[in-house]
Amino acid sequence: MKKIAYIEIDTHAEIAQAFMDIMKDSRDFAVDYYFSKRIKDQINDSSEAVFLSDSSMILDQLKGKGYDLVVIGTVHRYFNTFLAITKKYNTAIITHNLNFTKASKLSLMKSVFKGDVIFRLKLWLKEGLFYNTKVYQKAQSLLVLDEALVSERHQFLPLFYTRDFDPIKNDNLIVVIPGGVSQKRRDYAYIFKTIQDLKSDKHCEFVFLGKAKDDELKQLERLSQRLPENISITYFSERVSAEDFEKWMQKADVLWCPIQQETEFFSMKETYGVTKMTGNLGDAVAYGKLAVFPGDYPSKLEFIIPEKEKVLDQLKTLSQTSFDFHNTYSKEGVQEKLEQFLNSLI
Repeated sequence: MKKIAYIEIDTHAEIAQAFMDIMKDSRDFAVDYYFSKRIKDQINDSSEAVFLSDSSMILDQLKGKGYDLVVIGTVHRYFNTFLAITKKYNTAIITHNLNFTKASKLSLMKSVFKGDVIFRLKLWLKEGLFYNTKVYQKAQSLLVLDEALVSERHQFLPLFYTRDFDPIKNDNLIVVIPGGVSQKRRDYAYIFKTIQDLKSDKHCEFVFLGKAKDDELKQLERLSQRLPENISITYFSERVSAEDFEKWMQKADVLWCPIQQETEFFSMKETYGVTKMTGNLGDAVAYGKLAVFPGDYPSKLEFIIPEKEKVLDQLKTLSQTSFDFHNTYSKEGVQEKLEQFLNSLI
């Protein structure tokens, strides 16, 4: 049995959870997980193979374990630590912002004085920010979670599968908008205005499935008081629990994902579907839901539907449209592809 170390001491707990779920029953691989406390607290698993870690401990923890592959879930900080790992081990890094991986020292230096200056200075002075590109260059493999981002250097890591659960038949249309309610990465201003102007002969509920705060929360509060007849909204002012997320994603008739194509990471431009993946792809696959994306979003996936002008009619039609996710994204099929891929990296 081959041995893998999966490290997530930074950000993406949901991807660590997805890797853990798909590898749980593997007969070919034994995986040890090294999580920071913040990540571990978000993981739904009490496996003995989960170890508490941080940037000061991880190098010692890996010693002498004989890992065939080390997978790093996120490299957005602790660059000096991760560079040391890539020098010692066969390392694969999941990349989330492709432009960031090749940023020049000058670009990184300029970005330090934008945004959260104190945090970025810490990355510069204590965590080896300028080793950023070296970490990605030194890694044996760079992985992406969206096939559209595959290139000569970036390989596709098959991870998301469609879960089994009893389908729920709703009396009314339930449209779920997954993700943090922030104008930064999604066009909620457009969503608010569209919902306010809708007219429907059937009750429709729009669920904003992510924490809303600041101006977006105020807009939702105002919107809830002047909704058209037969339209209602549900929103959250606190972090959405795993239970609530699961409940609403299972109930959803269709997903509505107002992705803003242009975004930034570390003050550098990234483009969804081109240099960056949206987590809404994984949401759609995991829960087997068709998803409406902006018309300019570049995707060849059949379950990603470009938005039309009469979006409510489109959402209603899609709620009655079936798509066989299990044919392509069954757990067994995805696990087999993943294990074949991991074998190719060793």
